[in-house]
Amino acid sequence: QVQLVESGGGSVQSGGSLRLSCTASGTIGRTAMGWFRQRPGKEREGVAGLDSVGTTAYADSVKGRLTISRDNAKGTVYLQMNSLKPEDTAIYYCAAGRVFVAYKNLLRASYYNYWGQGTQVTVSS
Repeated sequence: QVQLVESGGGSVQSGGSLRLSCTASGTIGRTAMGWFRQRPGKEREGVAGLDSVGTTAYADSVKGRLTISRDNAKGTVYLQMNSLKPEDTAIYYCAAGRVFVAYKNLLRASYYNYWGQGTQVTVSS
Protein backbone atom coordinates (compact mmCIF):
# COMPACT_ATOMS: atom_id res chain seq x y z
CA GLN A 1 0.00 0.00 0.00
CA VAL A 2 1.35 3.40 -0.99
CA GLN A 3 0.04 6.70 0.31
CA LEU A 4 0.80 9.86 -1.61
CA VAL A 5 0.66 13.43 -0.37
CA GLU A 6 1.03 16.38 -2.75
CA SER A 7 2.21 19.84 -1.78
CA GLY A 8 3.40 23.02 -3.45
CA GLY A 9 0.25 24.17 -5.14
CA GLY A 10 -0.90 27.76 -5.01
CA SER A 11 -1.69 30.85 -7.01
CA VAL A 12 0.71 32.41 -9.50
CA GLN A 13 0.55 34.90 -12.33
CA SER A 14 0.88 33.89 -15.94
CA GLY A 15 4.52 33.20 -16.80
CA GLY A 16 5.35 32.23 -13.24
CA SER A 17 6.65 28.97 -11.80
CA LEU A 18 5.68 26.44 -9.17
CA ARG A 19 7.19 23.17 -8.00
CA LEU A 20 4.85 20.45 -6.86
CA SER A 21 6.07 17.68 -4.60
CA CYS A 22 4.60 14.26 -3.96
CA THR A 23 5.83 12.31 -0.97
CA ALA A 24 5.14 8.60 -0.74
CA SER A 25 4.73 6.55 2.41
CA GLY A 26 5.83 3.36 0.70
CA THR A 27 8.65 2.40 -1.63
CA ILE A 28 8.33 3.94 -5.07
CA GLY A 29 11.79 3.34 -6.47
CA ARG A 30 10.63 0.65 -8.86
CA THR A 31 7.26 2.08 -9.83
CA ALA A 32 6.14 4.42 -12.53
CA MET A 33 5.05 7.80 -11.23
CA GLY A 34 2.79 10.32 -12.89
CA TRP A 35 1.19 13.71 -12.54
CA PHE A 36 -2.35 14.21 -13.70
CA ARG A 37 -4.61 17.22 -13.62
CA GLN A 38 -8.28 18.00 -13.76
CA ARG A 39 -9.18 21.37 -15.16
CA PRO A 40 -12.58 22.94 -14.44
CA GLY A 41 -15.23 21.20 -16.50
CA LYS A 42 -12.72 18.77 -18.01
CA GLU A 43 -11.82 15.14 -17.49
CA ARG A 44 -8.65 14.15 -15.66
CA GLU A 45 -5.66 14.09 -18.00
CA GLY A 46 -2.10 12.89 -17.73
CA VAL A 47 0.51 15.63 -18.00
CA ALA A 48 3.78 13.91 -17.05
CA GLY A 49 4.96 10.37 -16.41
CA LEU A 50 8.24 8.84 -15.31
CA ASP A 51 9.09 5.16 -15.30
CA SER A 52 11.51 3.33 -13.04
CA VAL A 53 14.47 3.72 -15.41
CA GLY A 54 14.01 7.44 -16.03
CA THR A 55 11.99 7.51 -19.22
CA THR A 56 9.65 10.49 -19.27
CA ALA A 57 6.49 11.32 -21.16
CA TYR A 58 4.66 14.63 -21.39
CA ALA A 59 1.38 15.84 -22.76
CA ASP A 60 1.87 18.03 -25.83
CA SER A 61 0.30 20.98 -24.03
CA VAL A 62 3.04 21.04 -21.37
CA LYS A 63 6.16 19.94 -23.25
CA GLY A 64 9.07 22.26 -22.64
CA ARG A 65 7.37 23.86 -19.64
CA LEU A 66 6.82 21.05 -17.12
CA THR A 67 9.48 18.63 -15.89
CA ILE A 68 8.93 15.52 -13.81
CA SER A 69 11.70 14.10 -11.64
CA ARG A 70 12.12 11.79 -8.68
CA ASP A 71 14.33 11.36 -5.65
CA ASN A 72 13.97 7.72 -4.68
CA ALA A 73 16.00 8.17 -1.50
CA LYS A 74 13.44 10.70 -0.28
CA GLY A 75 10.48 8.86 -1.77
CA THR A 76 9.47 12.05 -3.53
CA VAL A 77 8.42 12.96 -7.03
CA TYR A 78 8.46 16.52 -8.30
CA LEU A 79 6.75 18.49 -11.03
CA GLN A 80 8.60 21.67 -11.94
CA MET A 81 6.18 23.98 -13.69
CA ASN A 82 7.55 26.95 -15.63
CA SER A 83 5.99 29.50 -17.96
CA LEU A 84 2.60 28.77 -16.49
CA LYS A 85 -0.52 29.75 -18.40
CA PRO A 86 -4.08 30.36 -17.20
CA GLU A 87 -5.10 27.11 -18.92
CA ASP A 88 -2.81 25.24 -16.54
CA THR A 89 -5.25 26.04 -13.74
CA ALA A 90 -6.35 22.70 -12.32
CA ILE A 91 -6.17 20.29 -9.43
CA TYR A 92 -2.96 18.33 -9.84
CA TYR A 93 -2.77 14.74 -8.68
CA CYS A 94 0.24 12.53 -8.10
CA ALA A 95 -0.08 8.82 -8.90
CA ALA A 96 2.00 5.70 -8.41
CA GLY A 97 1.72 2.99 -10.99
CA ARG A 98 2.84 -0.52 -11.71
CA VAL A 99 6.44 -1.70 -11.64
CA PHE A 100 6.56 -1.63 -15.41
CA VAL A 101 4.56 0.80 -17.50
CA ALA A 102 5.33 1.10 -21.18
CA TYR A 103 6.16 4.54 -22.51
CA LYS A 104 2.90 4.72 -24.47
CA ASN A 105 0.92 4.21 -21.25
CA LEU A 106 2.72 6.61 -18.91
CA LEU A 107 -0.05 9.22 -19.25
CA ARG A 108 -2.94 6.78 -18.91
CA ALA A 109 -4.69 6.85 -15.54
CA SER A 110 -5.69 3.19 -15.75
CA TYR A 111 -2.03 2.18 -15.33
CA TYR A 112 -1.78 3.86 -11.93
CA ASN A 113 -2.93 2.21 -8.72
CA TYR A 114 -2.43 4.83 -6.01
CA TRP A 115 -3.47 8.46 -5.99
CA GLY A 116 -2.90 11.51 -3.85
CA GLN A 117 -5.62 13.87 -2.73
CA GLY A 118 -4.65 16.60 -5.17
CA THR A 119 -3.30 20.14 -4.90
CA GLN A 120 -4.82 23.23 -6.49
CA VAL A 121 -2.83 25.30 -8.97
CA THR A 122 -4.34 28.60 -10.08
CA VAL A 123 -2.73 30.74 -12.78
CA SER A 124 -4.08 34.23 -13.30
CA SER A 125 -3.63 36.32 -16.41
